[in-house]
Amino acid sequence: MSEHQRVQELTLEEVMGDRFGRYSKYIIQERALPDIRDGLKPVQRRILFSMNKDGNTFEKAFRKSAKSVGNIMGNYHPHGDSSIYEAMVRMSQDWKLREPLIEMHGNNGSMDGDPPAAMRYTEARLSKLSGELLQDIDKETVEFVWNFDDTEKEPTVLPARYPNLLINGSTGISAGYATEIPTHNLGEVIDGTIYLIDHPNATLEKLMEFIPGPDFPTGGILQGKKELKKAYETGKGKVNLRSKTSIEPLKAGREQIVVMEIPYEVNKASLVKKIDEIRLNKKVEGISEVRDESDRTGLRIVIELKKEVDASGILNYLFKNTDLQINYNFNMVAINRLRPEQVGLIAILKAYIDHREQVIRKRSQYDLKKAKARLHIVDGLIKALSILDQVIAVIRGSKNKRDAKLNLMTQFEFTEEQSEAIVSLQLYRLTNTDITALEKESADLHQQIALLNEILGNDKELFKLMKTELRQVKKSYSSERLTRLEDTIEEITIETSVLIPQEDVMVSITREGYLKRSSLRSYNASKEDDIEMKDTDYLMFSGQLNTHDNLLLLTTKGNMIYRPVYELTDKKWKDVGEHFSQTINNSVLNEQILAVFPFAQIDEQAQFVLMTREGMIKQTLMSEFTMWRTYKSRSSLAIKLKSDTDIVVAAELIKSTDKKDVLLVTNQAYGLLFDLSEVPCVGARAAGVKGINLKTADFVVSGTLIERGTSPTVTIVTNRGSLKRMKVSELSKLSRAKRGLMVLKELKNNPHRVINAFLDDKLTTIIIVDEKGQDYLIDLSKVPINDRQSNGSSYTDANVSSVLFENQ
Repeated sequence: MSEHQRVQELTLEEVMGDRFGRYSKYIIQERALPDIRDGLKPVQRRILFSMNKDGNTFEKAFRKSAKSVGNIMGNYHPHGDSSIYEAMVRMSQDWKLREPLIEMHGNNGSMDGDPPAAMRYTEARLSKLSGELLQDIDKETVEFVWNFDDTEKEPTVLPARYPNLLINGSTGISAGYATEIPTHNLGEVIDGTIYLIDHPNATLEKLMEFIPGPDFPTGGILQGKKELKKAYETGKGKVNLRSKTSIEPLKAGREQIVVMEIPYEVNKASLVKKIDEIRLNKKVEGISEVRDESDRTGLRIVIELKKEVDASGILNYLFKNTDLQINYNFNMVAINRLRPEQVGLIAILKAYIDHREQVIRKRSQYDLKKAKARLHIVDGLIKALSILDQVIAVIRGSKNKRDAKLNLMTQFEFTEEQSEAIVSLQLYRLTNTDITALEKESADLHQQIALLNEILGNDKELFKLMKTELRQVKKSYSSERLTRLEDTIEEITIETSVLIPQEDVMVSITREGYLKRSSLRSYNASKEDDIEMKDTDYLMFSGQLNTHDNLLLLTTKGNMIYRPVYELTDKKWKDVGEHFSQTINNSVLNEQILAVFPFAQIDEQAQFVLMTREGMIKQTLMSEFTMWRTYKSRSSLAIKLKSDTDIVVAAELIKSTDKKDVLLVTNQAYGLLFDLSEVPCVGARAAGVKGINLKTADFVVSGTLIERGTSPTVTIVTNRGSLKRMKVSELSKLSRAKRGLMVLKELKNNPHRVINAFLDDKLTTIIIVDEKGQDYLIDLSKVPINDRQSNGSSYTDANVSSVLFENQ
């Protein structure tokens, strides 16, 4: 074949796909994921096998880690020494593995993420439990393959006398796959395995009575039984894992939070640092000191609190914002029949039971073969001893060992193996007592062979032996559960009082939507009306509130904005606030603030009354506007407006038990007084009902609520600069949706049109502004009270553009 013919033309896509596919398969099988049968990755298996082969076992002295790493690298694992040593160290860390497989002398790292000492300084040996993984490996129980240079053979899996995958868990990242299998309690897993052996069709619920959940070496509290069941069913799921804490009293009425156990694989030093940063940055008030008091007796983190602080509230904040509580994500992926699979609890245990059945079967076959071979020799020796003199005579008369063997086989019908044993017999064995020992050995061998045949021929006996061996492991190594299980995931609610220091502040909100809070110091250093704003803008609300108070802001477009006071931009009193459209994404053009409702808590008995320009009215419970999830970026609908030109003109917040009447006044001077009980209480997204029957081109300019049975004074301002005060009792009470009665005398030429109407019982002065920009300060007490047919008194010749009240 020519050089040219050997060249293949392939696309980059084909080459990359093929090569990366092969590489991925290699790292998935040979590096990152554990085997479902023994729960070990190849590097871990090679470490255990090599150390066992070198006699570096638990009953012998410790040996330099560097020596073991060198042997592993030279014979089995063709990768860097650091990766081997890291794997060895991890298998010795009792905060990573529930049952460590390596014992190590020297610094093997810490929960603070400290690195271990170099391998030349530490010493290691297999733990006693590792012996249970390796037991019977020399009895042809598992498949062996050639190593990387075909000089040694290594096992593809260990015999594993207990389900190591579940007990020690596994974590790894591979190409396209990752695995996260938690650690479990050895005694519980063995109990579950034994139950599954006896009941192959056991349900997951029943199995979870024996294996209720993970048991982490670092303890902690695991929450979420329902989520656990899903994880055990599918191999994937999320549960909560939180620290074990207590609140202890100190002197002078102070308290401290003590952390005794932290979640699995959380770095303790980083956790303490994060909590201390929260203290330094004052993200939560009340932490005075954070200390790590851990020593060789156990873990202990102390969070000292200031006086009169809500310890539970701070603890909840720390659960939510630090690794004192984490989400543990199950992702149980393991190599099953040479392929990566996401497996549930039952699948893992069944795969282990199948593996163990094969191991016991192969071991029994090996032991049977050895026992039969030995019995054959023993029978030959017994026969030889019974005719000892003749045997000796034949041997003495032979030329050499080979001739002696041949003569024995010919004259006494010994087999070659028996003849070899006889000619190799030492003289001291030819005593009277030796025949007894051989006969006893023969009887033992017959018994052993019968037992092994029973195991190989009867599955019931095989599984009985499997259970016995599992119980022996449990008896020798089981320990108390460390992780506490709780059925439900506790939802963490953080009170504002924990996060935000209580402080009185001044809040200002303008008609055009500029919001801010200012310190009392800044307010006191300025004049009250010394606020920078547009000429067209004016204050809608100005008052002292607490940072723990909240605000509901109703806009002219029928939207409700929720703002906790502490979330308002903190600025100097004289500065312009932040416009709500900078945070509210769904605001519309020309949307303005109509009303401001400060409150400490939502009142379940309170309800809003909303009235629109086009004559609609509705009542809606205040509880409809409890803080919603997206309140920071979106307003909530308070009333559905039926046209683009409609706006909300009035809004009041009342108690549901209040007895009120409604007064609506229109531009064309109609006034309608009716009972508020005629207006139904509906949901926030409803449009409401018709409040007044409007003439064409007429619209509502004012809506007010009046205490039933009273007759306050209403002031009406017209476009022609006329002011009129009249008693509400001048209007007869009608029912909702009527046209109403005239509140001004209708003129044929240039009739008065109402631009505002308001109850003046709490007002003393107002300012009317005409179209020329001229201001007129009017003392309401000097305006006479007229009847319904009057057009009031004129205060300017020019048309009025707006009415300003005392706080505007």
